[in-house]
Amino acid sequence: MESKNSVLKRIIRYFIRGLVLVAPLYATGLIIWTGIEYLDNIISIDIPISNNEYVYLPGLGILLIILFIILLGFFFSTIVPQSFLKFAESIMRRIPLVSLIYYSIKDLILAFVGDKKKFNQPVLVTMYKETQIKKIGFITQTDLSHLNIADHVAVYMPLSYSLSGELFIVPAEHVMLLDASSTDVMKMLVSGGVSVKVPREETAEGD
Repeated sequence: MESKNSVLKRIIRYFIRGLVLVAPLYATGLIIWTGIEYLDNIISIDIPISNNEYVYLPGLGILLIILFIILLGFFFSTIVPQSFLKFAESIMRRIPLVSLIYYSIKDLILAFVGDKKKFNQPVLVTMYKETQIKKIGFITQTDLSHLNIADHVAVYMPLSYSLSGELFIVPAEHVMLLDASSTDVMKMLVSGGVSVKVPREETAEGD
């Protein structure tokens, strides 16, 4: 009876180990493939191989989109005068709904890939002094004078297992900078604290 239980436990352990290996690979592949199909549908290209037969090459649409964006960036960086771009943006700024959508998306993209990146200052915020409950977030604004708010900073706190989050205005004295990689902190937040970078020494001991 004990030998059967040990065999069963070993099978379950092997199954869990295999699941840990396969599930992330499957989910990652599924997400990437779904993204490729979605972007390919924007520019659907079928290569004719005969009179009535066509071949679909996954990723060709994405490649064309990337090349188009690169050419567009080159065109507006070297040929189009910056004064014209500023003039065009000044017009868009005066259109209420267009201005809201355009500048919100632009600022979000610049927060990740621009020269002045946001989400690169992970902080620990004391939410309640009485209980010493703290939350982790990212400083997005240190100067709130345009809102007539002094001695406060804006901290964005992502929600776990979600692409959304909340913005908090907190006293600067309640914020402590974390000496950690912003990427590791973001993964920890999004995974609900499950994904934590483990030092190599601990990994070696676990093996």
